[in-house]
Amino acid sequence: MHGPTPPLPRPTEQLRFAMPPMHESLDDERRHRKERLAGALRIFGRLGFEDGVSGHITARDPEFSDCFWVNPFGMPFKHVTVGDLVMANGEGQVIEGRYHVNQAAFTVHTQVHAARPDVVAVAHCHSVHGRALAALGELLDPITQESCAFYEDHALYDAYTGVAVDAEEGRRVATALGSRKALVLRNHGLLTVGDSVDAAAWWFVSMERSSQVQLTARAAGRPVLIDHRQAVATREQLGGDLVAWINYQPMWQDISRSEPDLLS
Repeated sequence: MHGPTPPLPRPTEQLRFAMPPMHESLDDERRHRKERLAGALRIFGRLGFEDGVSGHITARDPEFSDCFWVNPFGMPFKHVTVGDLVMANGEGQVIEGRYHVNQAAFTVHTQVHAARPDVVAVAHCHSVHGRALAALGELLDPITQESCAFYEDHALYDAYTGVAVDAEEGRRVATALGSRKALVLRNHGLLTVGDSVDAAAWWFVSMERSSQVQLTARAAGRPVLIDHRQAVATREQLGGDLVAWINYQPMWQDISRSEPDLLS
């Protein structure tokens, strides 16, 4: 006797798989970027990336490309809502919003945005392990699948000049970044960029975790490097902004479902 006929697999076109949304208007796209920006800030707050008033994520406005949405100066990341966000122009002057912006950080961000028209978002925070790696003046080694995403796609800004408050310093940071996705700012911390808020935020989270793994592995022994060919192949598979966007979605779903007030 034959057993029961096994059920047929569901057609793949009926399965859900999130992809970056298409927007019908600039207003819709602006709202989307602001929602993702508020969510990313709250995630960074949860993960302990905040340090006093240091740390920012900026998102380019879809209509006014030389204006950027940013977190309010002095407001805890965990409390930021969409309505709290501030839009400032390239000179740091507030266009929309009720709060000041951190001029020092904003100066660097605007220069990176100016040099990289492909970049929608820039993330920089004083995270613990990122600062530890930066204190060594080192790059990430290809020792894990995750760190390979940054292989030959991040750089070291090998200088420290105190708190960056002038455009020239911002331009030097942008030059060091070049066309890459991330930068280690020596004695300072990490900076990441992406073609969406989601991608820039994911790269920062992943880079901070990769820094932690590298420092932990080195403290325990001598890490084994992944060879150049395999590191490049892994970066080609995992190092694109679309992959970053996909990886970030569980974080977005968690923060937006558990803290829906961020959308207010």
